[in-house]
Amino acid sequence: MSTPPSENSSEDDYNRSFWMPGNYQRTVKRTEDSFQACNDIVACFQERARVERQYAQQLSEWSNKWKPVVDSSPLYGSLLKAWQCFLSSADRLTSLHASICRSLVSEDGDRVRTWQKDTFHKKLFGGFKESQDTETGFARAQKPWAKRLKKLDKARRAYHKVSRKEQAAREREEHAQGNPDVAIEKQKKIQEERELAQQEAEKVRARYEKVLEEVNRYAPRYMEEMESIFDQSQEEERKRILFLKQAFLSIHKHLDITNNESVRAVYNEIHNTLMAIDEQEDLRWWKNTHGPGMPTDWPHFQEWTPEKKAKKGKKEVEQKATIERSAMIGGVKVRALYDYVGQETDELSFKAGEEFLKVEDEDDQGWCRGMKDGGWEGLYPANYVEAEMTRNVVDCCQIAAQ
Repeated sequence: MSTPPSENSSEDDYNRSFWMPGNYQRTVKRTEDSFQACNDIVACFQERARVERQYAQQLSEWSNKWKPVVDSSPLYGSLLKAWQCFLSSADRLTSLHASICRSLVSEDGDRVRTWQKDTFHKKLFGGFKESQDTETGFARAQKPWAKRLKKLDKARRAYHKVSRKEQAAREREEHAQGNPDVAIEKQKKIQEERELAQQEAEKVRARYEKVLEEVNRYAPRYMEEMESIFDQSQEEERKRILFLKQAFLSIHKHLDITNNESVRAVYNEIHNTLMAIDEQEDLRWWKNTHGPGMPTDWPHFQEWTPEKKAKKGKKEVEQKATIERSAMIGGVKVRALYDYVGQETDELSFKAGEEFLKVEDEDDQGWCRGMKDGGWEGLYPANYVEAEMTRNVVDCCQIAAQ
């Protein structure tokens, strides 16, 4: 039974996608990887030629040495499988004709070197002109898209921030409504704050939606430009695959010159593997693994959801209390603004107007630790109480006003 992809998996696909800023570098690097692959191929078969003179023992050593190099090669798909087939066949061979050495070195090696020199043009300060052209094209096409994504992310974060503010204002209003301990003037002020927060959230949401619309409107043009550059890179890679296929076939021709039935069987297998090299399938694999065919989560409106309030565990609270109580000996007297019924065994319950001691300051999640008469101790929401000093100041101001 299949399961839906997790949110983290979707986010990973989004970040790794070819369409995201900078992720085209894998395709750009493919040019340099191909150049290095040519060096490996030439070195590989030059050494193979030397091994041919030493027959089975050194041929086996050659195979064991090159297997990890080939397995970690930047080549892929049927082309990589063809190279690996040469190594596996070496373990089954015991001797080869001396002319194989001359053919591998003087013909096939020189052919790859000549093609490599004509195909890859080195720059004065390192790198290749072909990879620079590809990277310049991708960067030019992606620059306006990256700016729009940055603007979109800024608008999204602003909307989520103001939504949290609105949610907090709404909760304060709900707690204040119908509470006789909260003055009418204070209730009106809380209501006005909630209305202002709501209006601000609507404005920011509208800006977020507008930016998102602009991004989605630009996406088709961005895709067209990026795919155009990618197709050019694919065409260059197709030519490289076809050449290396012919190079492998030439090497096979020089190696497969014996009438021994077991050796003939080995090289018949190699021939079939080489003929199975399919540049279209390899390019399709690259496109789906590192190119436009990769899955991506296109930008869409993300609704804000309030974060759940998490409480500290008992052990964490107790450990922190031993450190912080030294700074709050005796506690601070507070007065409950609202009724609260503890949901867990480690929470305090109290009625509006009830007084008790706060023995630990508010944590990052908005919880304090308090102690009631009789030694009852536990956690409670910080915004459900006010310090007694604050209450006295308010009363004094009201009396002075009268």
